[in-house]
Amino acid sequence: QVRLVESGGGLVQSGGSLRLSCKSSGTIDVINTMGWYRQAPGKQRDLVASISNTGRTTYADSVKGRFTISRDSAKDTVDLQMNTLKPEDTAVYFCNAKKDTTRSGPITVRGYDTWGQGTQVTVAS
Repeated sequence: QVRLVESGGGLVQSGGSLRLSCKSSGTIDVINTMGWYRQAPGKQRDLVASISNTGRTTYADSVKGRFTISRDSAKDTVDLQMNTLKPEDTAVYFCNAKKDTTRSGPITVRGYDTWGQGTQVTVAS
């Protein structure tokens, strides 16, 4: 299982940009999907964007065209570039890593679903 550490959150004015980074303690090449989620006060944690180990990306409708997720295997990081930020983007942003369980003959390598500690993003109007 890997440990995830997020960075890059902060306070920004509406219309501004921030770049979040998630550093994995292990290689991200074996992780099936990495994603960014967010949770506003009193609300559930929702998917913002995800990227598979084949490079396939998905985005929440609310961030399409404004946010871009990317991965760097050399650095074992997954970044979230956030542009044209809105007050409703204010939340704690969490990095997530999902690895499937794999089996090869008698050998089973258990998967995991791991979260970072979160980083606060505040967009002032």
